[in-house]
Amino acid sequence: MATEPVGTDSLAQALARIVGPAHCLTDPAVTAAYRTDWTGRFTGPARCVVRPANTGQVAAVMASCAEAGQSVVPQGGNTGLVGGGVPRPRGGDPHSPRQSEVVVSLARLCHLEPVDQVGGTVVAGAGVTLAMLQAHARAAGCEVGVDFASRDSATVGGMVATNAVGTRVLRHGDVRAQVRGLEAVTAAGTVVARMTALPKDSTGYDLPGLLVGSEGTLAIITRVVWRLVPPSREPVTALLGLSSHVEGLAVLRAVQGAITSLEAAETFGDAELELVRRHAQLPPPFRRAYQRYLLLECQGAGAVEALASVLEGHPLIAETAVAIDPPGRAALWAYRERITECINAEDVPVKLDVAVPLAVLARFERGVREVVEAVAPGGRVFSFGHLAEGNLHVNVLGADRAADAVEGAVLGLVAELGGSISAEHGVGVAKLRWLSLTRSPEDIALMRALKRAFDPLALLNPGVLLPPDARE
Repeated sequence: MATEPVGTDSLAQALARIVGPAHCLTDPAVTAAYRTDWTGRFTGPARCVVRPANTGQVAAVMASCAEAGQSVVPQGGNTGLVGGGVPRPRGGDPHSPRQSEVVVSLARLCHLEPVDQVGGTVVAGAGVTLAMLQAHARAAGCEVGVDFASRDSATVGGMVATNAVGTRVLRHGDVRAQVRGLEAVTAAGTVVARMTALPKDSTGYDLPGLLVGSEGTLAIITRVVWRLVPPSREPVTALLGLSSHVEGLAVLRAVQGAITSLEAAETFGDAELELVRRHAQLPPPFRRAYQRYLLLECQGAGAVEALASVLEGHPLIAETAVAIDPPGRAALWAYRERITECINAEDVPVKLDVAVPLAVLARFERGVREVVEAVAPGGRVFSFGHLAEGNLHVNVLGADRAADAVEGAVLGLVAELGGSISAEHGVGVAKLRWLSLTRSPEDIALMRALKRAFDPLALLNPGVLLPPDARE
């Protein structure tokens, strides 16, 4: 793929004057990391990649692109799994800059303001990684109520744009619950800010709430007022060996009824455990294998005793491993957190992030293997996720030639069971064609109207979340 150098591309020249020549990238070898997503499934040509340093530069870049009618892809840590943060092929001559998108990387917007101890908030730039945010909060005696395995690369802007969830949603809620305010740049290059951080504000439309989960299609998020939570006290982690999802849900209900400080309830199966053990060289957690595993974490004074009182002698629990020290807890979490990387070490999977009502979770777990086998015989299904929310990450290996059929079959089953085709990763490009399974024509029409109001020229992340209509 050829990309026009800055010297002969007038828009690239203008953008280079805004962000500095070192931060307007056109060399294909350099832009490659920005043009392909984490899964390796989605890629496209980029006219250039710009790396603004602050909100003012983002606004100037967007204004220049709007004037030129140039479409833009906002990008955070590029850890997305549905192709929503990388450019897409647009047809026509792939070597023409007019058929390529400008990638606006927010990685340099990594400023963190001092923690507001009284209000329990902190202002973070869109390029701040989750790990940076966590370290900054902990240094001030606070905690971030969100966590997941890609913490070292996932950024605040990307997390907000996709309404990421992770493993702490059970107690603290999703990212939407953590956002007290934000600043964003519109498609025209205008800066809009709601940064007051008030816990109560009934003045008109909730614009920050609307931008959370909008996947970069309405505006580019540049700064966020993040709600912090009290630090964990005396955390305890337990791994349980079980026979099925039904048993896992029964144990979870018992724990929730006795412990109010439960923060995480993660589930995975024997296939996922064996894959992690093989690739990560981890020891077996128990004397024998079990069909399902449940990883629980709670905290607070008396948490160990409270958890023990529920788990000891419970008729559905075959074996239990408990840890209270950081190394021991990290060792138990490794069985869950390393699943994704170990699946990718085998091959490029078909990845689906779904949620179904808890009442039909066991039915879905059985049915998903049946529908995959019907359209991709021999496909290997790996299923793991957040049990309390009915949120499972379904990964299928050996089905790359039948990816569309696998997606249709699995998401069709999800819709049939009254679930969501995207629990926490967004729609992106990967699930665009399946949106109508769980959103009515009236719902989609209203979302289109919002898109046109924010971005009448359809310049922001075109082809993501909503397919373009005739007027675009």
